[in-house]
Amino acid sequence: MATPIVQIRELTKIFRQGEINVTALDGVTLDIAGGEFLALMGPSGSGKSTLLHIIAGIDRPTAGECLVGGIDVGSLSETELAEWRNSHVGFVFQTFNLIPVLTAFENVELPLLLTNLSGSERLEHVEAALSLVGLADRMNHLPRQLSGGQEQRVAIARALVTDPTLIVADEPTGNLDAHSAQEVLNLLGTLSRDAGKTVIMVTHDPKAAAHARRTVQLEKGEMVRDRAVQY
Repeated sequence: MATPIVQIRELTKIFRQGEINVTALDGVTLDIAGGEFLALMGPSGSGKSTLLHIIAGIDRPTAGECLVGGIDVGSLSETELAEWRNSHVGFVFQTFNLIPVLTAFENVELPLLLTNLSGSERLEHVEAALSLVGLADRMNHLPRQLSGGQEQRVAIARALVTDPTLIVADEPTGNLDAHSAQEVLNLLGTLSRDAGKTVIMVTHDPKAAAHARRTVQLEKGEMVRDRAVQY
């Protein structure tokens, strides 16, 4: 059996709030296969976003291991972690996080400015990413000239442009109408199924989670359900 792309072992995260320790994750063990579309679900405070942030190298565990592609993310220095995130993680947020004064092309190009690619190579990568999300004809538009669904697709193109190991999406449909949400979820499914991308999505919406191939439910920092969907 192939080695999972993400290997989590007895992962614990404790936050200090004044004199109180708050356990956000309590001994979570989880494997995620390459090319999998996984939904992390749970009520507010369940630990799902904390788990996503640790996998993405935004936060560090208190105890346990999180290996991505064989690398123990929690053991990296801050400089190493920043370089690792830029190479291996594509982020998709609920609020899109596009720069309003930059065009779609310029927003997608931003992560590539931290690489050694030439201008012509960046052009090729950005055009390919925008074509993949169906927005090649909108690359010179500003965010305010796009619909919410189009803005999120630009954000997905930005996440894809560095060819990352993981695409992590935190409530990616939370600010979208039903039609736009469906388009974004279909796109994430296509990226997993046809492009082999590993997609990890936090959502509170069962309809959104139904698009994933597997759903992991968290409650009070513990895994309470792990369900794979057969198509």
